[in-house]
Amino acid sequence: MRVLLVEDNPILSRSLTDALTSAKLTVDCMHDGESADHVLRTQDYALVILDIGLPKLDGLEVLRRLRARRNAVPVLMLTAHGSVEERVRGLDLGADDYLAKPFALTELEARARALLRRSHGQEPLHAQCGTLLYDSVDRGFTLDGEALALTPRERSVLEVLILRNGRAINKDTLSEKIFGLDESVNADAIEIYVHRLRRKLERSSVGIVTLRGLGYLLEAKSA
Repeated sequence: MRVLLVEDNPILSRSLTDALTSAKLTVDCMHDGESADHVLRTQDYALVILDIGLPKLDGLEVLRRLRARRNAVPVLMLTAHGSVEERVRGLDLGADDYLAKPFALTELEARARALLRRSHGQEPLHAQCGTLLYDSVDRGFTLDGEALALTPRERSVLEVLILRNGRAINKDTLSEKIFGLDESVNADAIEIYVHRLRRKLERSSVGIVTLRGLGYLLEAKSA
């Protein structure tokens, strides 16, 4: 899952990026409101973590513009003050949660997980295709009752596929959902990860099929 972090403090930004990456999330980081507003117009994210006190454009204005475009991505606001008036304004503009500085990284990770689960309409989120099971608490997979060993990128690809609920996804969209903005992506990268996943699933009742003109689909194989 891709997360946008908007934080102008370089030390805090680095710490948050490392924590979110350790939680198996792909993180894009912006350091001012204008850059955040621009990227939110062109990219899709599963979650936005947005500081209020940003240069060029404050976080509340970024949030206002985001909701004015009818973008419903969950937004966790970070604030150094946490006044009641500020929280009320943010919630009225469409913020989903608040976290006042200083905070523990473990609390931010827990709030991020909760917002990600809530955005999928379930808590906790579980998904299943045949004998392949996904659990959002640890973002882990089991296949035929056994833990499925995956690299971080393989996990991201399979996660997108299983959460599509039987709908195909094309290569470009899949790439956008798993790679960060600052990553150099080989044109064949998605095909490589799909090939690796197919090999890990080949002896099971689940497979990844290619639908011409539509993309990839995770489906249970016929008996």
